[in-house]
Amino acid sequence: MTAVVALLGALLAVGALLVVAGAVPREAETEIRAAGPRRGLRQCWAAVTRRPVGAAGRRRDARWLAALLGGVVAYALTGWVVWLAIVPLAVIALPYLLADPPAPTIEQLSALDRWVHSLVATLPTGRSIGDAIRMSRRTGPALLAPHIEQVVRRLDQRWTVRDALREMSDGLAVPEADAVLAALGLAAHRGGTGATATLEALSASIQQTLAALREIEAERAKPRIVVRQVTAITLGMLAIALLFGRDFFAPYATPVGQLLLLGLVAAYLGSLAMMRRLTRPRARQRILTGALS
Repeated sequence: MTAVVALLGALLAVGALLVVAGAVPREAETEIRAAGPRRGLRQCWAAVTRRPVGAAGRRRDARWLAALLGGVVAYALTGWVVWLAIVPLAVIALPYLLADPPAPTIEQLSALDRWVHSLVATLPTGRSIGDAIRMSRRTGPALLAPHIEQVVRRLDQRWTVRDALREMSDGLAVPEADAVLAALGLAAHRGGTGATATLEALSASIQQTLAALREIEAERAKPRIVVRQVTAITLGMLAIALLFGRDFFAPYATPVGQLLLLGLVAAYLGSLAMMRRLTRPRARQRILTGALS
């Protein structure tokens, strides 16, 4: 009977890991896309669990294995089947839920501002918008380099400047980038008239937006810091209590108590997930949704 219960607990832990893997957004392409139509066990595992490519995937697999082993060890020490689910779920979910959400908008705007400054320095020399963009390919920010390179290739393929910039705006999908690229497209259509003054004004606006976004991100980070501290203190106190005050947790040794403990852990992780969702930057509405005109 004990073996059956342990097996059910292990299956529950694996199921929890798969749920977490499905909930976490994929950061990179999996190895399965590089493989052929015939997939082995490793490729199937990468596809089902959304395993990142390379060293990141190996680190994630090692962390998952350590989480499963930790659950087995906790079960062996206490006899509580629920540890087979709680330990892996906590080890996998807590680092993700307590980490700072990525802020790609701030990085994009910073790179966009540097690119605008390089264009402002180039345009007064008498070069056209297309030539200025070609020159910025060598000095542009690394974050925008693929987009600038794509624009240059399209210009070489006889695309108009407006159409090439329109495609670049779809790739960046940032309202400030829409404003900059729309201004460049209109200036190119009108022979470059007023481009420098417009870009300087847009650069000042981008810098103001950047300052506001950084301040907002700093305020959003404050509750996450508090929650990290509370979580660390709680886990530490629970570990000490489990070691030196086992009688206090005796009710949780029963089947009903273990289900109650699992529910409490799930509720806490759910509250962390809600907090992360509330503190994530919201998608802003773009201003360039039609053709440049």
